[in-house]
Amino acid sequence: MTITARELNRATLARQLLLRREPSGVAEAVRRLLALQAQQPASPYLALWNRIDGFAPADLDAAFADRTLVKATLLRITLHAVHRDDYRMVREAMRPTLYASRFGHRFAAAGLTPADAAELEPGLLEFAGQPRSNGDMTAWLAERVGAEKKDGAWWGLRSYAPLVHVPTGGPWSFAYAPAYVAAAEGRFTGEPAPREQALQALTLRYLEAFGPASIADVAQFATVRRARVRTALRALGEAVEELEGPEGTKVYDVPGGPRPPADTPAPPRLMAMWDSTLLAHHDRGRVIPPDYRRLVTRTNGDVLPTLLVDGYVAGVWRPVEGGIEATAFHDLPRQAWEGLAEEARSLGALLADREPNVYSRYGHWWSKLPNAQVRTLPV
Repeated sequence: MTITARELNRATLARQLLLRREPSGVAEAVRRLLALQAQQPASPYLALWNRIDGFAPADLDAAFADRTLVKATLLRITLHAVHRDDYRMVREAMRPTLYASRFGHRFAAAGLTPADAAELEPGLLEFAGQPRSNGDMTAWLAERVGAEKKDGAWWGLRSYAPLVHVPTGGPWSFAYAPAYVAAAEGRFTGEPAPREQALQALTLRYLEAFGPASIADVAQFATVRRARVRTALRALGEAVEELEGPEGTKVYDVPGGPRPPADTPAPPRLMAMWDSTLLAHHDRGRVIPPDYRRLVTRTNGDVLPTLLVDGYVAGVWRPVEGGIEATAFHDLPRQAWEGLAEEARSLGALLADREPNVYSRYGHWWSKLPNAQVRTLPV
């Protein structure tokens, strides 16, 4: 069986709830989506506003407050929000990556070793039985490794140890100064078998949420070696099926996964910064046209809030006085502008109660964009 590039696009949009807003609760939606990028506090809210019919921000506040949903450093070593039932599975699948990335560089430069981390971790988690700030954590570490090593120790442990962020207030539950608490799921078991089982589980969940996908796609999303993904796919056996993708690339999927026709309509959307749909594949051309990738993904890794038109990135947006400024990188038809205007009105209502100038700290990137079609959409 073969699948075209446009069919891949529609399949992913369907699984990411971007072909229509669904009547779903926030916890159920996040389980279906697998993970939401959460580097910017507003982004999980905007991501779910794009996907849930009648989305109520207070529902997401409550899910973070009671830790039905948790925010932690996970996929691609960046902040994501996941359902608490998925937290351990994701961490176990990524354990080798977390180990390699966190106990080199600044941790090692401070004169610390993985053995030091293993010795420090139990006490750190006990200390984090209640919310602790960065300052609290580094002070605790300073008492044990010395002031000169505390920052390097915390750099490694804050991502490797099972710590999740605690809501600290502000318009989107989390402020920029984080607080941490030990995850109820506890420490890694240290046994090899559960890690491989976890990667198999993560691979299946990834295909359900973002598939069909190649080995390179899975590896990029989970930040693991492609060889581990191949092993996981072989172990999954008939739980996955192989398709022929564009240019003969092998892609994998779960049997029965939604694959809408290529001509399925895709409504306009105003996507959050770092929306997972834009970043979940090795070949990001699935959603971002290659000519636009450097425009929306800036030199420091910031991924601007984007316009999604006919299922593909067509520009960027930001709040301005009087509405939402939409910058289109190519001419858009009247129907697309009308759809974006309707989305802007809905988004304006959401932001008015929370943060009307959301993402304003990233406004400097707009001066670096090329000349384009710009409209202010009233809210």
